[in-house]
Amino acid sequence: MVYVIAQPCVDVKDKACLDVCPVDCIYEGERTLYIHPDECIDCQACEPVCPVEAIFPEPELPGEWAAYTRVNAEFFQVSGIGSPGGAAEVGPAGVDHPFVAAVPRTQQKGQGHG
Repeated sequence: MVYVIAQPCVDVKDKACLDVCPVDCIYEGERTLYIHPDECIDCQACEPVCPVEAIFPEPELPGEWAAYTRVNAEFFQVSGIGSPGGAAEVGPAGVDHPFVAAVPRTQQKGQGHG
């Protein structure tokens, strides 16, 4: 099982999850964060620290956000990041999955918590 970052993170990117992830599998896009499904070890550290409750174990992802399982997985091909084995080596991607890029902005850029 892997964890998935869903809609509530878009335009917020609090990043508290980055500090607690022991394997550095949470990557930063332009508007949201993404969990690399091949790198996640299912440690559960990220879920309780997310202030907007955007992180879910894949089987518990609400149906309205089901697409985010695919979005998190595909982001690494779409962005060209691939599977580097750690987000710190990559830094912010500056792009998002097209699904996230199409989400209407909920806040003005720069007003998120990230």
